[in-house]
Amino acid sequence: MFRALIVEDDVTSQLMLRKFLEPHAECEAMASGKEALQAFKVARDEYRPFRLVCLDIMLPEMDGQAVLKEIRSIEADDGILDGCGVKVIMTTSLKDGKNVMTAFRELCDGYLVKPFDRGNLLDQLRKFRLIV
Repeated sequence: MFRALIVEDDVTSQLMLRKFLEPHAECEAMASGKEALQAFKVARDEYRPFRLVCLDIMLPEMDGQAVLKEIRSIEADDGILDGCGVKVIMTTSLKDGKNVMTAFRELCDGYLVKPFDRGNLLDQLRKFRLIV
């Protein structure tokens, strides 16, 4: 089992992701970008890092794009090479090209559009070798 951070301000989306992930992961959920970044740092400092972050783009306090950028900056400061850090799946209703390109430019690993499809999420987890 791996640790997963769900960052969603929509309760229904948060519950759905938790339902899909809990057979495979120990889940923690946050509703804002700032809370998520704090949880990411605490997990890292306690040597219990998350291996997956499901990150909504539109969040209160700090949007998902900014959270992703900060996560990758923290990893770079820790000497973690691109592609070797936490797997980040952007989970959003925004499927416009600008948001997709920004997310991948900031090194997200996947992009899922709401409403979530369990099969697509599990395919991403297999691709990342988090499940078989």
